[in-house]
Parts: sequence; C-alpha cells; structure tokens
Amino acid sequence: MQWPATELAQPPRAVGRPMVEAIGLAKSYDDLARGKLTAIEELTFTAHAGEAFALLGPNGAGKTTALRILTTMLTPTAGEARVNGFDCITQAELVRRQIGFISTNTAVYDRMTAWELVEYFGQLHGLPDDELHARMETLFTRLEMHNLRNTLGAKMSTGMRQKASIARALIHDPPVIVFDEATNGLDVLAARALLTEVSRLRDEGKCVIFSTHIMREAERLCDRIAILHRGKILAQGTLPELREQHAEHDLEELFFQLIHEADNTP
Repeated sequence: MQWPATELAQPPRAVGRPMVEAIGLAKSYDDLARGKLTAIEELTFTAHAGEAFALLGPNGAGKTTALRILTTMLTPTAGEARVNGFDCITQAELVRRQIGFISTNTAVYDRMTAWELVEYFGQLHGLPDDELHARMETLFTRLEMHNLRNTLGAKMSTGMRQKASIARALIHDPPVIVFDEATNGLDVLAARALLTEVSRLRDEGKCVIFSTHIMREAERLCDRIAILHRGKILAQGTLPELREQHAEHDLEELFFQLIHEADNTP
C-alpha cells in the first residue's frame, strides 16, 4: 500500500532529554489456579521532554500495569524504570514529585469542592500558600473551571470531575504527565477538551505518556507510538516509521496486522 512521500518526509518534532526510561520491565503474579501470570514482559522504551508517547493496545494488553510501575504504585518483577533520572523503586517519593497522573478514576472527593480538592493536593505537595493559590487561579482559568469552583464533587458531571482531576494532577507543575485511558466514559466535548490539554502540555515541553486503545487519539496526538499486546511491545516508533517498516498506511490495519502475527506465531 502506498502513502504520500511528503508525509514520510516530515521532520520529527524536536524533543528534549529523556524523562521516562523503561528498561526490560516485567511484572508477573502467582495465581493458585492458573500458575504464574505475566502482565508485562521485557518492556523497553524512552519518552522525552516535549514529546507525547503513546502506549497503544487493547484492554488487558498491560498498559496500566506498565504505568503503575512508572508511577510507583507497583514494583516490577524485573527490569528498571526511571523518571527524570530518579529510580522508581529506590527513589519512589522523588519520582512521585515528577509525575501528574490522570486516569478514568478521577479521584474526586464527593464532599470537597473543586477549589478545595485542588488546594488539598497542592498542600500535600508542600506548596507555599501564595504560590499554591496563584497556580490554582492560573489552572482554573486555563481549564475553564471557575464556574465549578464551589461545586461539590458529588454534584459534578463526568467531564467536570475529569477537569478537577487534571487540575489536581498539574498543581505541582510536574515535568511528566501520565494519562491512563483518560478519555474513557467522557462525552465528545469533554474528550476533545482533554485531548486539547494533552497537546498543550506537550507543546509546553512536558513529557506526556498517553495510554489508549483508540487509534485516532494516538494518531492525532502522539509523536511516537508503542503497540502493546499481551504484555509485549510489538513495534514502536513514529507513525511514518511504523508505516514504512510494516508497509501499511492505516494505523488500525497496521495494529491488527501486528496482533494477528503475534497471535499466530508459535
């Protein structure tokens, strides 16, 4: 299948230094009924400042497991992981200061207003009051949240809760932002607003890790893509590189081609 030469000739986005490094990451569990279960195996990838890096794969591919290791919520069975130079196992507290994490679980407390929630998380990060409140004003303006400053979490729509969750994750101005299937359950307008914020964060020089099973999101947003299936990376690179390597222009067809080959390899 042919594709326009001009598309392949586009220069890659200029990126900064490595911010997230996964080297041979593996995670397995012991199950009494089924024996040893492997969630991820030999994952190796690097994401840079000013780059959006996609972990693209179906549900159950291991995306969330990988992200939980990077965000210090899980300890790997093998391998290494670093965020902004800090080791995810031995320097977990320092790693958490480098990361903002947004997922489908919005972590919004029903009895807190949006303002109280973001303020609380800023205090947990140790921000001085003056700096905290100035940053809150900036975030509430940027995310168009002033109309829900005094809205309790219990009264928020799904889109409102996701906005509050993003503000909570950004309050300490982390250099690495992780989105784990963050558009799941959002309506079209809320999902579009979230994707716009992802682009803005990347353009500001943040390192964005974006986990999704939606091809269009990966195509639209991400500078490089790793295709994950059954805990293994099947391919990774820029979209033009993947197209050229696998002689397939359409990302969805490329995705299914790789999975079919993996499932049928002894």
